[in-house]
Amino acid sequence: MSYFIYFYRNSILAMSENCEKCAIRELNSFSKVPIEELSKVNKNKKSIHIKKGEVLFEEGSTLKGVYCLKSGKCKLTKLAPNGREQIVRFIKKGELIGHRTILSETVAHLTITALEDMDVCFIPKSEVLELFKKNYEFSLDLTKSICDNLDEANNSIANIAQKNVKERLAEIILFFERIFGKDSEGFINVNLTREEIANAIGTATESTIRLLSEFKKEGYIQLSGKRIKILDAQKLQHLTEGY
Repeated sequence: MSYFIYFYRNSILAMSENCEKCAIRELNSFSKVPIEELSKVNKNKKSIHIKKGEVLFEEGSTLKGVYCLKSGKCKLTKLAPNGREQIVRFIKKGELIGHRTILSETVAHLTITALEDMDVCFIPKSEVLELFKKNYEFSLDLTKSICDNLDEANNSIANIAQKNVKERLAEIILFFERIFGKDSEGFINVNLTREEIANAIGTATESTIRLLSEFKKEGYIQLSGKRIKILDAQKLQHLTEGY
């Protein structure tokens, strides 16, 4: 599918605020770009609306640029040889997507799927690479974010190898609250299916359902449909440490 057809089908192009006035850029490497250097980025960016469940790009795709998540949340998944989807990371508002692929000049290693309606800004590859070459602070910060992502991936691999399913589930529930925050009722501000939670911790959906019910019975969490509220964070933390 061509680049332009992709955007026609999956995006709603709309007027958006200038990059210079956008508060979201303060959450990522574009905060290191001086105002005067943002005018060209602003001129060439595109605003895109992605509906819940839609794919931003697929594993194996050749990316034409970087995406900045203005609102919403998404999951990054990799397809295992057995056809099972493994959730590698979750991304929230303010983060950049696709920069590692652009800098390494490889195809996308992951599939990006919206967990809820999202608004993203697409910044062409040429703009990102020009800034990377000319702006030391931008390139350093972008490289640091890639290193942080790799550290997170290494920790995830270590957890799967070293911790049992109960410990991993307790840890990821705490992680969800830490990165997504809480809604007005105190529930974690993201709705994930039991299958998605299972894919995130590398276990069967049935095991996740059973353990969530066990956590609820023990008074560690409250469940309401897909929503989860932490009632005893200390106990969950103890579980992650094997107590």
